[in-house]
Amino acid sequence: MDLALTPAETSFRQQVRDFFTGDYPQHILAKLRAGQKLTRDDHIASQHALNSRGWFGVSWPKEFGGPGWTPTERYIFDEELETIGAPGIIPMAVIYIGPIICAFGTPEQQAHWLPDILESRAMWAQGYSEPESGSDLASLRMTAVRDGDDYILDGTKIWTSSAHWADWIFCLVRTSQESRKQDGISLICADMRTPGITVHPIITIDGGHELNRVEFDKVRVPAANRIGEEGRAWHYANVLLASERLSYAHIGRKKADLARLRVLAAETPAGEGSMMADDAPFMLRLARTEIDLSVLEISVLRALTGGAESATVSALKIGCTEMAQRITELFVELSGSHRNPAPDRHAADWQAEVPGSPVYAAPYTAAYLFERAQTIYGGATEVQKNIIWRQIGR
Repeated sequence: MDLALTPAETSFRQQVRDFFTGDYPQHILAKLRAGQKLTRDDHIASQHALNSRGWFGVSWPKEFGGPGWTPTERYIFDEELETIGAPGIIPMAVIYIGPIICAFGTPEQQAHWLPDILESRAMWAQGYSEPESGSDLASLRMTAVRDGDDYILDGTKIWTSSAHWADWIFCLVRTSQESRKQDGISLICADMRTPGITVHPIITIDGGHELNRVEFDKVRVPAANRIGEEGRAWHYANVLLASERLSYAHIGRKKADLARLRVLAAETPAGEGSMMADDAPFMLRLARTEIDLSVLEISVLRALTGGAESATVSALKIGCTEMAQRITELFVELSGSHRNPAPDRHAADWQAEVPGSPVYAAPYTAAYLFERAQTIYGGATEVQKNIIWRQIGR
């Protein structure tokens, strides 16, 4: 595989780099470098900046407002965004449901929802997992019963990221009972302001609020909010999940994190006057991680340019999410005694809660705790291994 960029791709990389160092809101980058958490308004400001260049609908066809990038251009954009330290695009609207609306939505749905997503007038949540249907998503029990021109939704979704920020939610729901549990599932969207929808926060071990439990109690939703055919959502979900699983790669951010680890290791005492850069076991783990990431990057590039089969996507999902965990483990080890309790990082002066602690310790300790879930959400590692086995066994 030829990894050399063409002159046009090199020029594109420079355009993206210039944008992030000049036109992009620098206060957002400053907050992240200071270890602060971003607000909903911060994310919207980031999205507005990207959309002003036509770069927000990253995976959308050009006719729907996307940039129409090649896989290489998309990879370059992601790498530059992650290298500069900008926040990742909240994926629920743009990366998850947006392409599904483009591909399977009616013209009315496309005209209604897509502009609101691009202009950040609406944020979305994903209603997939349920209390008894996590890795085995096909066993979901939330129902949607047809009543004239409406559906009546009853059930619970859980681990719903950013539901407390969302204006809309797209849900997998059971519209009929079939012998094959993957059948009879439909994809229905609901306005979060609809009576009967209640959002319950789930506070994670680091004190953060990203996840939620969403209850639906006789929620009446227009049948026009169903995307595609009734009972065909398992097909649509698999299209979405392929995009979702590749979106976990974040190679640029991982490379930036490892480069930062090398710099910090040279500045961080390891005890008895030595530095972490002199700690041979730590530096060996760092070097092995860097090598493994380089191999993973080649595999991701092959998948993006060659059209990956489901087994390849599953293998990359495992590799990328396990790599994220390995990197946060190195940061936690580097933090040493500063692996602190979770301070409230919303305020600019949050470090006053943990005097003497390096600025990276609290954010990366929180990341370490949260990344334990990476090998579960988006399809658990065990499920991905089953997919690989079935593909190989054909």
